[in-house]
Amino acid sequence: MTKGTNVMPYFTQDEVAIVTGAAKGIGKAVAARLAGEGARVALVDIDRSEGELVRAALADQYGAERIRLVTTDVSKPDQVDECVKSVHAEWSQLDIVVNCAGIAGRSVPIWEQTDDDWNRMLQITLNSVFYFCRAAIPLMKERRYGRIVNIASIAGKEGNPNAVPYSSVKAAVIGLTKAVAKEVAQDGILVNSVAPAVINTPILQQVSEEHLDYMLQRIPMRRAGEPEEVAALIAWLCSRECSFSTGACYDVSGGRATY
Repeated sequence: MTKGTNVMPYFTQDEVAIVTGAAKGIGKAVAARLAGEGARVALVDIDRSEGELVRAALADQYGAERIRLVTTDVSKPDQVDECVKSVHAEWSQLDIVVNCAGIAGRSVPIWEQTDDDWNRMLQITLNSVFYFCRAAIPLMKERRYGRIVNIASIAGKEGNPNAVPYSSVKAAVIGLTKAVAKEVAQDGILVNSVAPAVINTPILQQVSEEHLDYMLQRIPMRRAGEPEEVAALIAWLCSRECSFSTGACYDVSGGRATY
């Protein structure tokens, strides 16, 4: 349990959650938090070996029957559809989807970005969100309940230099979230996004030291966030306590963004 012993967990209805990018970083922290709050969690990642380590750790703590690893290339729509179908088939429902999968891309100016840089960013960091929303929402509509949280970024609001593909797709994630939320607002399904600033995750290894310094200098708290801090907010957004907020973008930025 992640909260005080006298506080009930968020998930008391045995909700089923899919978390993408669950083998590391924010996705790993989200999966752990949701499991700790009582959800059954499907860990989705392309990295089978790292994903298995997370699955084993969570299964040991919360029970093997409550944790599942689904090795999936989130950039492939057929694999996403199969992932969602298999989770629903095993647990007979799907209540929560948290789209954490993504890459940072190269820290170079636009004239050095290649077609492959651009297309890979679109496929992994944006298309995957579209695919999982498209596959999951019909199942949620059947039960008139669902929670979807998409991981955006402060870069999607402000634009970071030397990160044009990343900034662009994260802005698109925010726009996608707002549009989808309005489509299902009367179906019991809430769709929100979260915009972190710099978070201490392995994805920072893909970023140049100069680019990292640029981002850290713009955080009033003068530190990077921790994955667990992001996961805490996401857990609430995935819960039934979140009942009148949809289409919003919540900042986890140490004060960098307050809008």
